[in-house]
Amino acid sequence: MTPTNTLEDPRVSASLDRMFRHAEQDEETSRRARAALPQGSAPLGPQEQADVNAEVYMPISAQGGRLLYNLIRAVRPATVVEFGTSFGISTLHLAAAVRDNGTGRVISTELSAAKAAAARRTFAETGLDDVITVLEGDARDTLAALTDPADFVLLDGWKDLCLPVLRLLEPRLAPGTLVVADDVDLEDLAPYLDYVRDSRNGYQSVTFPVEDGMEISCRL
Repeated sequence: MTPTNTLEDPRVSASLDRMFRHAEQDEETSRRARAALPQGSAPLGPQEQADVNAEVYMPISAQGGRLLYNLIRAVRPATVVEFGTSFGISTLHLAAAVRDNGTGRVISTELSAAKAAAARRTFAETGLDDVITVLEGDARDTLAALTDPADFVLLDGWKDLCLPVLRLLEPRLAPGTLVVADDVDLEDLAPYLDYVRDSRNGYQSVTFPVEDGMEISCRL
C-alpha cells in the first residue's frame, strides 16, 4: 500500500508551486507598495500594513513547510492554530498533514480581507477547505473567542504581534504543546524570542536552521 502524502496531490502541489513562483516577486511587489505611500507618513498600524501588503506573499520556505508537515504528522494535534494565513502556503502544509493524520483541524487568521478571500479559494481548489477555518480580522480579537485547546501553534504574522498572540493563547496551551515562530532573523521578533528562550516563562526553545530560521518552543 502506497503511503499517503497530500502534499503530492496534484491540486496541492500545483497550488504550492504557483504561489512560490509568485512569491519570488515579493521584493519588487513590496518595494512598489512602499513607494506608493505618501512621503513622511506616520508608521503603519497592523491593518494598514496588511492593506499595503495585500499582494505580497511573505511565505515560509519550502523546507519550512515540509518541517511543519512532519511536525504535525508526528504530534497529531486536534487543533492547529496559525497566526498569519497570507495566501495560504503554510496553511496548506498544515492542512495536508492534518488530512493525512485522519484527524484534526486548522484554524488560521488573516488581517487582509483580500488575502483571506484568495486563500479560501485556494483551499477549496485543493480540496482541503473542509479542515481549514480562516478567521478574518485581527488575531488578537478573533482568537480571543477560541475555546478549545491549541494543540500546535504557528506564529507567522506580523512579528511584533507574535508575543501578544502567544500570551493570548497561553491559557489554552497544555504541557508539551509545540509553538513554532518563523523568521528568527527579523528584528521585530526579538521580544518574542527573548520571552520563549527564558525558561522562567515556561518554554524549552530551540532554533531550527531552515532558511531564515524557525524557533520551536515546547510548553513546559
